[in-house]
Amino acid sequence: MTKRYELTTPQWREIEPLLPGKVGDPGLSGTDNRLFANGVLWVMRSTAQWHDLPDRYGKRKTVRKRLTRWAEAGV
Repeated sequence: MTKRYELTTPQWREIEPLLPGKVGDPGLSGTDNRLFANGVLWVMRSTAQWHDLPDRYGKRKTVRKRLTRWAEAGV
């Protein structure tokens, strides 16, 4: 069951190939792009502050920093 504000499996399958850090990409890859994307969506959709990000999405500073890097790279 998908939690509130999270991507459904069909939604995830549609965007997964477009994101960096997938198998086959050079360099380090994120351990779980879906978890990261769901964390970002949780903050954006709930209009909460980053410090309110639930622990299940990882460290809030790491998620926010990764989002910033992706935005600067045009992802």
